[in-house]
Amino acid sequence: MRVLVLGAGAVGAWYGARLIESGAEVDFLVRPARAANLARNGLRIQTSTEVRRFDVNTHECLPADYSTDLVILACKSYHLDSALDAIVPAMANGACLLPLLNGLRHMDVLDRQFGADNVLGGSATFR
Repeated sequence: MRVLVLGAGAVGAWYGARLIESGAEVDFLVRPARAANLARNGLRIQTSTEVRRFDVNTHECLPADYSTDLVILACKSYHLDSALDAIVPAMANGACLLPLLNGLRHMDVLDRQFGADNVLGGSATFR
């Protein structure tokens, strides 16, 4: 399975790392400063018992022919408009979209933009 994660903060990093561990091919779509940080330090996940480091593939923008099976949208909700523009190439070939954002207002926007059949419901809770 090929997965694109938009955002490598707490939620995107956690889900991306767990997908990497499961054998998925995971790319991260991030801003330039975050891409540089990930290239330098890798993606680090810390739990109460361990710290894991992953070398990850990053993109600052997607090529027009980018193809993936799943897009995980893990940005701040106030970045939704720019995030939608950024993932258009990934969604063009029928990928599913899993939004992990605060609230539910984004669901109608995503359904209109990408089709309700391509948008999954998502929730994340950390303790």
